[in-house]
Amino acid sequence: MNKEQVKGKLDQLKGEGKEQWGKLTDDHSKEAEGKMDKAKGKLKEGYGDVKEKLSEKDDR
Repeated sequence: MNKEQVKGKLDQLKGEGKEQWGKLTDDHSKEAEGKMDKAKGKLKEGYGDVKEKLSEKDDR
C-alpha cells in the first residue's frame, strides 16, 4: 500500500464522517462537502492503485 492509497482511504473516512454529521444536523452543505471528500479520496486511492500496479510491473 502506497501513500496515495492511504491518503485516499483517509479522505474517504473523513468524507463519510462529514456526510453523516451533515445528515444528523440537517446541514446540507456539510453533507455535500463529505460527498466531495469521499469522491476525492476514491480518486486518490485509484491513482495509488495504478501507481502500485505500474511499480509491480517494473519490479518484474
